[in-house]
Amino acid sequence: MTTLMQDVRYAIRQLRKTPAFTITVMLTLALGIGANAAIFTLVNTVLLRNLPVADPKTLIRLGDNNNCCVNSGTSDDGDYALFSTPTYYELKKNSPEFEDLAAVESGFSYRPIIARRDGAQTVARSVMGEFVSGNYFRTLGLQPNAGRLLVDADDSKSAPMTAVMSYDTWQHEFAGDASVIGSTFWINTKAVTIVGIAPKGFFGDRLTSTPPEYYLPIETMTVLASVPYVHDPDVQWVYIIGRVKPGVQLIPLQEKLSALLRQALAPSKMFNGDKGKALLAKAHIKLTPGGAGIRQMQEEYESHLHLLMWISGLVLLIACANIANLLLVRGMGRKAEMSLRTALGAMRSRIIRQLLTESIVLSLAGGIAGLAVAYAGTHMLLMLAFPDADNVTIHASPSLEVIGFAFGLSLLTGILFGVAPAWITAHAQPADVLRTGSRTTSGGATLLQRALVVLQASLSLVLLVGAGLFAQSLNKLQSSDMKLDSRNRYIIHINPQAAGYSQTQLEALYRTMEERFHAIPGVLKVGISNYTPMEDNNWGSGIVVQGQPDVQLGASFIKANAEYFDSVGTHVVMGRGIGVQDTSSAPPVVVVNQAFVKAFFKNGGNPIGRRLGYPHSPGDFEIVGVVEDTTYTSVQWKNHAMYFVPIMQRAPSDKDPIENDMSLYAGAIVLQTERPMNDIESLTRKTLSAINPNLTVVKFQTFDAQIADRFTEERLIARLTTLFGALALLLATIGLYGVTAYTVARRTSEIGIRMALGAARGSVIAMVMRGAVIQTVLGLAIGVPIALSCVRFVKTQLYEITSANSTVMIGAIITLATAACIAGMIPARRAASIDPAKALRTE
Repeated sequence: MTTLMQDVRYAIRQLRKTPAFTITVMLTLALGIGANAAIFTLVNTVLLRNLPVADPKTLIRLGDNNNCCVNSGTSDDGDYALFSTPTYYELKKNSPEFEDLAAVESGFSYRPIIARRDGAQTVARSVMGEFVSGNYFRTLGLQPNAGRLLVDADDSKSAPMTAVMSYDTWQHEFAGDASVIGSTFWINTKAVTIVGIAPKGFFGDRLTSTPPEYYLPIETMTVLASVPYVHDPDVQWVYIIGRVKPGVQLIPLQEKLSALLRQALAPSKMFNGDKGKALLAKAHIKLTPGGAGIRQMQEEYESHLHLLMWISGLVLLIACANIANLLLVRGMGRKAEMSLRTALGAMRSRIIRQLLTESIVLSLAGGIAGLAVAYAGTHMLLMLAFPDADNVTIHASPSLEVIGFAFGLSLLTGILFGVAPAWITAHAQPADVLRTGSRTTSGGATLLQRALVVLQASLSLVLLVGAGLFAQSLNKLQSSDMKLDSRNRYIIHINPQAAGYSQTQLEALYRTMEERFHAIPGVLKVGISNYTPMEDNNWGSGIVVQGQPDVQLGASFIKANAEYFDSVGTHVVMGRGIGVQDTSSAPPVVVVNQAFVKAFFKNGGNPIGRRLGYPHSPGDFEIVGVVEDTTYTSVQWKNHAMYFVPIMQRAPSDKDPIENDMSLYAGAIVLQTERPMNDIESLTRKTLSAINPNLTVVKFQTFDAQIADRFTEERLIARLTTLFGALALLLATIGLYGVTAYTVARRTSEIGIRMALGAARGSVIAMVMRGAVIQTVLGLAIGVPIALSCVRFVKTQLYEITSANSTVMIGAIITLATAACIAGMIPARRAASIDPAKALRTE
């Protein structure tokens, strides 16, 4: 131990003598380890993390996809992952292989609730609430943090309405007040008792940036959310997750559940006739691991995270090559020292141990710095990936496993290349080494050092090309003509249903909102609709045009008021738009977009005056206008057929009570103002609160911000690839500079002799630059074909880009070449400034 401490102290002294070298290696290690740890922390949390529940390995999900959210109709491929409540009860009753089988609402993030604690001074908040079966917490094996959790008795029609609050909400909104338990909250204007607090760290059955704040029994959904489909056997809206008993074989269980599913679906009229029977025969359930819960975010981010893993791995490889080069340069520079120590009697094993200690000390220092970089990097990633999330369940603490891997790899590199010079010295005769000293007019960097520089240059080019392609893809997305106008537009998401409005009250509510917002000075248009362009929402149905019974296609629809098209900047190209005369009592009309006309009227012709409707009644609506193809949901969704219906109109063939028509509820208000208004958000909240205190703002954004949100993931990838490309370029530049500077130092005497014999400064600079240029050219020669071949692996993540075009490739080559010239020019100018007399005097 005494000898080890002596070695450590000596190593620290040696590293302090060369601060530039020490700082460079530490920063390289920190950047390499930190970048990888940040990316892998996100990967580990999003892709590999299990739910914080008891024994997640025994949880099984019924289904293998994330279809959402409220669906009716059949599945063409027969693959079911979304179920109706009666089907859930049927599966639960007949599956003793499960210890418990729980149902959860599939699309709770699209249906926020309004919650307010009982009391005169409390304020209503729009929050996430999830409806779950009574055995939900028991299935997951959870215990309450306080109070109790939901039980089967809570999930019955006659039970008092209860809810469980999340731990984070309890702490952040109510400061852990124990009196919350047992108190009354008004959920969607209905009295609900909070019976307990969910365990700390529990974020629900899926990873999401908007986790539930309240958990409510499924049986209360009809009353609280005013939805008609909770017990409808033809409407699928729940996911099912269960815990299997020990020893249960999944393949036989999967076949049994598929048979039970077909048995539950058989009575439905959707499966009548030959086509229906064929679809019923294909119906099946695939069992998948449920330990990670509903993998919605995982599927959304998986491909991009895998890409970032590869990119960060390349950066780490470049960093390791850089460290190797730096250590080789330093080690070779100490060759005479090691030979002298050997000549004085030092054992070679002792010298190797000392060098090993220096490498370990250096790696430990770099690893500690890497922890700070990783923590800051993960924070940055979270802000880029979830810019508006206040309660994201992903934390910035770096993964210890990932840090250990990246640090171990860098440590191994440091050890190998730190000891290499000692091995070289060990095989040389000390007398020969000392006799030659510095009297050399040749030599310089070794072949291994040059090879490492070439490797860095080639990998840097690959990353620079990737950064250029993703930046170009993002630019194409953002500059697409979306056929809308976002200037001076504001989007206010609302939830009249949660505020307690019935369908029969909506027409008066919408008129009141139009009048109140028009009374605000500067407001030009007030659009009201289910949803708006470039938001994560879509309503769709099957449509038939009268006279074309064989053509049934899917199309998206929006319910909107008369000012909606003007408010979002959509232009009418034929006929008219929705008018103020299109009330609930007026003849039903519809406006279609150009993509709809192309899909349904392929033979041309004027669509104005034609009628369309649903398959059982194709003549419900008269087409009165055609609008241009405004982009909804995603720029990548091409040929998006849409139709627009006056907000309060219903199909004449729809005989269901108006109370069952959920499409009448507006989800957004679009305000167009004559100028930017900084106080428009506060005016909006005051206006809605004056209409009804429970009519809270679910989300307020400028139209520009809403559009920008749809490119968050692409922006994250573009920025990170650019960052990693710049980091790789910096490391490669440092590597090339180090080798070139080392070569100049080794050839100082030679350069002095050349200049003493009359060599010009220009020829010396050219001689030094020649080596740097050759290494860079070799790196380019290797990197260009690699970059071209790698494009095919990422082209699915690029928008309208299938190959590395000349602009990106030339830009990357010029960038790398410029950096290489700068790295070579600095030592080259230093070499040209050598005083021949001083250089020769050192001999």
